[in-house]
Amino acid sequence: MDLLSHALVGAATAMVVAQPKETRVAAIAGAIAANLPDLDALIRSPNDALLYLEYHRHFTHSLMFIPFGALIATGVLWPLLRKTASFARLYLFCVLGIALAGTMDACTSYGTHLLWPFAAARSAWNIISIVDPVFTLLLAAPVMVALWRSGSRKDDRPPSKWQLDSRKLSGLALLLGAAYLVLGTVQHYRALKILAAYASDSGMQAERLLVKPTFGNLLLWRGIVQTPDSIQVVGIRPRLFSGTRQVYPGEHAPRITLQTFDALPVTSRLHRDIARFDFFADNLLSFSTQDGTRLGDARYAMRPDSLRPMWSIRFNLNAPDQPVDLVIDREMSAADRTRFIEMLLGKP
Repeated sequence: MDLLSHALVGAATAMVVAQPKETRVAAIAGAIAANLPDLDALIRSPNDALLYLEYHRHFTHSLMFIPFGALIATGVLWPLLRKTASFARLYLFCVLGIALAGTMDACTSYGTHLLWPFAAARSAWNIISIVDPVFTLLLAAPVMVALWRSGSRKDDRPPSKWQLDSRKLSGLALLLGAAYLVLGTVQHYRALKILAAYASDSGMQAERLLVKPTFGNLLLWRGIVQTPDSIQVVGIRPRLFSGTRQVYPGEHAPRITLQTFDALPVTSRLHRDIARFDFFADNLLSFSTQDGTRLGDARYAMRPDSLRPMWSIRFNLNAPDQPVDLVIDREMSAADRTRFIEMLLGKP
C-alpha cells in the first residue's frame, strides 16, 4: 500500500484513543510509525538485485515486529514530542499506528511476510490495489476534518448531540476504509467466479486461478489461469452495481519452472537467483523475451490482458555464476492507455 494511505490509517487508528489535546501528536506518531516498516526498502545491494525484492515487506511487516517497531518510532519521536505527550502515551500511539501496516499490505497482491518467523509464505489477499485513490480519499476526508477541528480548538468544548469529535471522525475514517475493503473482497469473489467459468468454458485444465485488482481501482481485474504447462491472462470487469460483466481474453505463454533450468548446476548463483525470483513471483514465471534471456513475474503487467511483466530478471545461461539484473518496465503507450480505459469502462 502507498505511503500516504499507510499514514492515514496509522493516524486514524492512533487518533481514536487520543484526548482532544493529543489529536495532532497522535496523528504524527501514528502516521510515522505506520510508514516505519517500509524502511526495509533501503535493504539493497549493488551486487544482488534480488535483495530488495526479497526483503521488502519482509520481517518489518510481520505481526511480531509491531511492539519493536513501535519502540523504535517512539525512541525517534520522543526527543521531539516529549513536551506534548508522555513516553507511554507516545508508545501507545506508535503501537496503534504500526499495528495495521502489515495487514494493510497483505490486502494487496504484492505479498507480505505477515506471519514471519512462523511461516515463510507471503500473505497476499488481492482485494485492493497497492495504490487506490478512492480508498485514500475515504480515509483522508475525515482525518483532515479531525485535524482541522483540533487546530481550531473546537474539540475543547463538548460536542453537541450530532457533532463528531476527532475520535468519532477517526473512527469514521477507519469504518469507511473497512467498508471499501469489504467491497474489494466482494469484487474479488465476483472476478474469481467469472474467471473460473471462463477457464471451464475454454476447456483449460486449470491448476490455479488468481485474480487481482488493476492499478487504482476495484472495477477492472487481472485474471491468471495456471495450467500444468502454461499461463493465460484475462482482463475481467465484473458488475459493480449494474451493467454487464466483460471478459477480455489476453496473452498466454509457456509456464516456466525451476525444472526448466535442470541443466544449470544446483550450486550455481544463477540457479539460486532463479529459485529466489520464482518464490517471490509465487511460482508464476514466463519468459518475457523470445530469446529466453529475461524471466518475468506473470502476476503483474500494466495491462490486465498482457504478459509483458512489470519486472523481470535478465541473465546469461553461459555465465551461471554472474548475478542477474532486475528490469523494471512501467511504460504504457497511448494504445495501451486507451485499451486500459476501454476495459475499465466495460466496453465490449
